[in-house]
Amino acid sequence: MIDYLRGKVAYAESEYVVLDVHDVGYQVFTPNPYGLLRTDEPVQLFTYHHVREDAMQLFGFTTRDEQALFRRLLEVSGIGPKVALGVLAGGRPENVVAAIQQENLAFLTKLPGIGKKTAQRMILDLKDKLGTIDSRWAVASMIDLQQPQNQPEEGGSSWAAAREALAGLGYREAEMDKAWLSMKDRITGEESPDTLIKLALQQLFQG
Repeated sequence: MIDYLRGKVAYAESEYVVLDVHDVGYQVFTPNPYGLLRTDEPVQLFTYHHVREDAMQLFGFTTRDEQALFRRLLEVSGIGPKVALGVLAGGRPENVVAAIQQENLAFLTKLPGIGKKTAQRMILDLKDKLGTIDSRWAVASMIDLQQPQNQPEEGGSSWAAAREALAGLGYREAEMDKAWLSMKDRITGEESPDTLIKLALQQLFQG
């Protein structure tokens, strides 16, 4: 099993990066691929190797906690790797953990691919299983997950959730506002937070 990879990002697409590790290119699906293009330094991704009859895929995360939460999400009936990846792209991991602990359906159902029944299963299956992930993020339980703080109404709830995820990647308010101005004319209002994150990261990478 591959636990982690360390190398330079050679290429990024909307769902994955190609990580150059000693002249071998690994395709790694990751929550926010374009965010990894912010540095020319080698990056380390903690991985999950998913094997099925018709494919083998690597999923990668910048922290051990994201890796652990991804594995926990896969234990929930109805959540596969792509949906679990969308959850991590659409919400900061500490907020996802806090929402599960607080049984916050309103927050969970805003995440990409998560309907009410799946959110209920997440709470039922994971509330008592988050262990050390929850203890390290205990402060997140104090966050108001119903409405992200300091988010403009423009763009709706999907953009508010996308901004929160982008802030978690280290982007500043001014950078996010600039990205929104560049992309808002192409937005229909039907996009998910995951889609808006990817569009914004494209704009942010282009400068």
